[in-house]
Amino acid sequence: MRLAYSWLKKYLDLDMPAKDLAEKIERTAVEVDSVTRGDNGLKKIVIGHILSMTTHPDSDHLHICSVDVGEDQPLQIVCGAPNVAAGQKVIVALPNSRIGGNVKIKRSKMRGVESEGMICALDEIGFSKDVVPKEWADGIYVFDDDVPVGEPVYHYLGMDDPIIDLDVTPNRGDMLSILGTVHELAAIYNQHPEIKAPVVNEDPSLRANDEIHATADHQLAKTYKLRVIKGVKIAPSPAWLQITLWNAGVRPINNVVDVTNYILMKYGQPLHSFDQDKIDGDITVRLANQGEKITTLDEEERELSTEDMVIADQKQPIAIAGVMGGFNTQIDDNTKDVVLESAIFDSFHIRKTAQRHVLHSEASQRFERGINPDTVEAAVNEAANMIQQLAGGHIAQGIVTASEYHPELPTIFITAERTNHVLGTDLSLEDIKQIFDRLGFSSESVKDGLNVTIPARRWDIHIEADLFEEVARIYGYDNLPATLPTGRQTIGTLTPTQKIQRASRQILEGLGLTQAISYSLTTEAKASMFLMRDSKLTKLMSPMTQDHSTLRMNILSGLLDDVAYNHAHKVDDVALYETGRVFYKDSDDQVRPEEVEHIAGVLTGNLTDPSWNNHVSPVDFYQLKGIVDQFITNLGVNGAITYTPTDRYPEMHPGRTADIAVHGHYVGFIGQVHPKIAKQFKIKQTYAFELNMQTLIDLPKTDDQYQAISKYPSVKRDISLLVDTSVSNDQVVELMNKRGGAFLHDIQLFDVYEGKNVPNGKKSMAYSLVYVNPRETLKDEVVTAAFEKVKKHLTDELNAEIR
Repeated sequence: MRLAYSWLKKYLDLDMPAKDLAEKIERTAVEVDSVTRGDNGLKKIVIGHILSMTTHPDSDHLHICSVDVGEDQPLQIVCGAPNVAAGQKVIVALPNSRIGGNVKIKRSKMRGVESEGMICALDEIGFSKDVVPKEWADGIYVFDDDVPVGEPVYHYLGMDDPIIDLDVTPNRGDMLSILGTVHELAAIYNQHPEIKAPVVNEDPSLRANDEIHATADHQLAKTYKLRVIKGVKIAPSPAWLQITLWNAGVRPINNVVDVTNYILMKYGQPLHSFDQDKIDGDITVRLANQGEKITTLDEEERELSTEDMVIADQKQPIAIAGVMGGFNTQIDDNTKDVVLESAIFDSFHIRKTAQRHVLHSEASQRFERGINPDTVEAAVNEAANMIQQLAGGHIAQGIVTASEYHPELPTIFITAERTNHVLGTDLSLEDIKQIFDRLGFSSESVKDGLNVTIPARRWDIHIEADLFEEVARIYGYDNLPATLPTGRQTIGTLTPTQKIQRASRQILEGLGLTQAISYSLTTEAKASMFLMRDSKLTKLMSPMTQDHSTLRMNILSGLLDDVAYNHAHKVDDVALYETGRVFYKDSDDQVRPEEVEHIAGVLTGNLTDPSWNNHVSPVDFYQLKGIVDQFITNLGVNGAITYTPTDRYPEMHPGRTADIAVHGHYVGFIGQVHPKIAKQFKIKQTYAFELNMQTLIDLPKTDDQYQAISKYPSVKRDISLLVDTSVSNDQVVELMNKRGGAFLHDIQLFDVYEGKNVPNGKKSMAYSLVYVNPRETLKDEVVTAAFEKVKKHLTDELNAEIR
């Protein structure tokens, strides 16, 4: 909400810099985005009078103008604006002046003709193109005849008026208006502004109820009122109204539309003006019918939903209620009779319609946050008066009322004791009553407290705590006493679960992965990928975007988005992990989803950087398997880690994916992302894992135990064996550990071979076995006996041939 300081001063005695006022508003009411002046950075820009104009000899669009700028001699200025003409009073940037964008204007030659300055358009001196009136949008701005020549232009364009831009929170919709802000400032500075109720000059020969009829569903429009003005003449608004609007960030259109926008800013009450001659029959407020369409004022054709609220005549919709008017009934240069609409529409329908059509307007913003029911009629009355003053015409007698709403004002009981207890103050009941008087709340003494009646303009106040806040705001947050909290101090510590979660991040980062954080909200398709258990979707009722409409049931899809983002920015080597919660529902009737802690990781490209002494190769399944294996091992989970091939994940490569289990408990999966999914995400070959971190946390753990390195020498024996290709390394290692004796310390596979000189269906595997006795030196016969036992069982149980 942009507030012109001069507009506020019409109602309040404010004798302070605008920045000080803005700081007070921010400390007491709502945030202030900025305080600006349109003339900041501008220099030597004055009002000029074009005395004469001739055509440039070497151009078909440039003109040579003689311009009086209040100096001894007129200036010669070359101008190419299509609407420049002799006799106009215009904006002139003198030589060595500064215009918008800090551009310096110098004397120069334009196609051989000297130009001593520049005749400017509004946007050239800093105005946004969005607020420049259409009549001046493609050319220079022309003043009224009564402005003095040679004077700086800033005052005559409202550029010397400070603009305070408020960031109004949703609960303070009352401050989306000048009068709402005036009430707030009056309470802050203990003033009593005089706000006069408009008196309408009606023509008794015209009756509004004879001109038009209206009906409205009370559930859609709590209040719906119409006024009729006959015989208006459409023209540009006077300069003061145009300045007021563009300082508020609104483009001036014409004298009727500009009045409705002016009232919107003053009262916070959206109005809409219809050309009565374009309305076919009576007006009704209803929901749109299936398949109905409307062309809105922005000349866009929109297909309406049956949830959209419309204003319609007997044939078709003529406006999207509370959002934007229809093109077919707009006010144009030929309009003679005007119907003014003032209403309170259902905020839920307005919000949904604005979101559905991506059509957020000043009107919809106010309807969504709330409308003061006390000023609905006052706003349309003042608008009718202003239109009569600016556009002529006759105001029909009476108001057409289709529905009307007068809320029951809430009364809240409050005591000084409770207020002081909450705020830490020492205020008397009389002090509190004076604060409510300043706010315009009526209060009545009852026993040891006050019954406070809340005016309709403050619909954000409902309970006792809201009144405590009002007292604190007006009393001043800076005046509240500061106290330190008291209580027993304890030493903070992490829970066992938190310790494991932190350790998991340290382990994966130590293994070369980088933490990523992605949204818990995703699309339905991505939420349904990589499922580790059956689950129903958890959808948001009102998602901000379609890409964030569903709670995730996996973490991997978010990590693949991160990989795609890196690939798009020419980063091919990516190693990421993420820990967070996924959300499962066993049925659609389940109110709240089950939240389960997961951890996932992705690898693509190279895990290490290439250099002259580091010949890297792309990551593969076994490299990621080693990372996962080490991660689970470092967590200290009891039990053997097993990997079982699986094809039950359609998003993973069926021949390169395995389920992971610890001591028989399923904890997750690992493998290569399916090439089709990789293509869908626009990523290269990627390996990934996802683990149920909650299961890993719940599984029994082994505390870290440290053993001294044996001071006695180890004995190493190598063995090469020929086995069936179906025999796995796990089987061989398991048998060796089982039959290798008490002193078998380590087993390393150092060679696997299939091919020439090896029979079909066989493979050669070579192992190193290390024996250690931590208490004494091992004797050769002890090692030999243990080694022979291993060979025998390999031959008997695995049909191995010792080579």
